[in-house]
Amino acid sequence: MDLEDRYGAHNYHPLPVVLAKAEGVFMWDTEGKRYYDFLSAYSAVNQGHCHPKIVNALIDQVKTLELTSRAFYNNVLGVYERFVTSYFGYDKILPMNSGAEGDETALKLCRKWGYKVKGIPENQAKIICCEGNFHGRTISIITMSTDPSARDGFGPFTPGFVTIPYNDVKALEKALEDPNVAGFLVEPIQGEAGVFVPDEGYLKKAYDLCKSKNVLFIADEVQTGIARTGKLLACDWEGVRPDILILGKALSGGLYPISAVLADDPIMLTILPGEHGSTFGGSPLAARIAIAALEVIRDEKLADNALAMGKIFREGMTKIDSPMIELVRGKGLLNAAIIRPKNGKTAWDVCLKMRDNGLLAKPTHDHIIRFAPPLVITEDQIRESVDIIARSIKSFD
Repeated sequence: MDLEDRYGAHNYHPLPVVLAKAEGVFMWDTEGKRYYDFLSAYSAVNQGHCHPKIVNALIDQVKTLELTSRAFYNNVLGVYERFVTSYFGYDKILPMNSGAEGDETALKLCRKWGYKVKGIPENQAKIICCEGNFHGRTISIITMSTDPSARDGFGPFTPGFVTIPYNDVKALEKALEDPNVAGFLVEPIQGEAGVFVPDEGYLKKAYDLCKSKNVLFIADEVQTGIARTGKLLACDWEGVRPDILILGKALSGGLYPISAVLADDPIMLTILPGEHGSTFGGSPLAARIAIAALEVIRDEKLADNALAMGKIFREGMTKIDSPMIELVRGKGLLNAAIIRPKNGKTAWDVCLKMRDNGLLAKPTHDHIIRFAPPLVITEDQIRESVDIIARSIKSFD
């Protein structure tokens, strides 16, 4: 911790615990103490820490061919592209590395489509986004943010974005009256905002409105996708197939930075050679890891487990008798508790107490704790975790 403080930028405020080992749903600190992981690296390790199938895929590939750049073909990328497009049901994939890069790619793709296909006048395309969103940290992405900590001191910002309230169909309908709107970018559940689950039917109504106005529906499923909410994609809950789908995090099982943008040919093929790219995106190593990570999700039926364990978790959490718990919400194994301060103790103090009792989670926006364990967690482990959370919160009574 001292080394990070001295030599690293102070752009994070980690929970004071130093981790040295992990497996499945557990992590161990440098002293050998074991913890339940209820953050999953912001849903990057849905398959559990150090899953042997994904680790072996990494080892086998890295000993053979790690990186070629996209200047040449390699014998793995095409295999991955065929696999992943079939897996999610799209014509094409554009591989990148981070979730933010995935979002930036989707924004560029949407604008290009708006000009080449929809016929929006050059440099006039607009993209609608939602208050409370979190799509990353780049300049264009923080332009869309309404979080002062993300925006303050980083302007000037990128033009071309229209911000509306989340979970507000009427606001979207009004914004779509502008003929220069090319796309609507939305998180099916706002994770960083505190696991804000929209009203049932919101996504489908938003999708239908976009279709009626020839506007692309773009889903940021970097955190909500890949089985986290109890279905392969959170959009699947309402039968919505995004025009552009953004994936990341668990696409690698946490072993490597991998993201992807998926779309059909009329959208994806608007970008021509030389107009977008990435040195590491779609590397042989990334391709092999992502195939293994997605096979684990499918073969171990982790969406089904997330659905079942999530219900047990929320039932247990709602039974905790404490004035500090204002509300429990979520879907699948993406959940949150809104914490009401008591005697000066906040969500941060609750997280410190949970750490002492063997469970790791992190506050978001000071008064909300997100609970997102790896999807391999069992019922016994869920119940033990709820007991730890209950004991920690009730210690402040």
